[in-house]
Amino acid sequence: MELKRGSVVRSKAGRDRGFLAVLEYTERYALLADGRDRPLERPKRKNIRHLAATAHILSEDELATNRSLRRALTK
Repeated sequence: MELKRGSVVRSKAGRDRGFLAVLEYTERYALLADGRDRPLERPKRKNIRHLAATAHILSEDELATNRSLRRALTK
């Protein structure tokens, strides 16, 4: 799975099931935000084994604010 900043992923396990955006990543963990339950100010650290990548990548403009992130993820 190739992750990079702005990648949209689906959480397969945990209370945060749904679509999230990758803010940062390492070889084992990713920092994720969705703009609502997990705002940009306090992202969730999640093991990449519990993520499924999608084909969508968000632009830096869509990652700028929580509001724009929510709008991009609902599309």
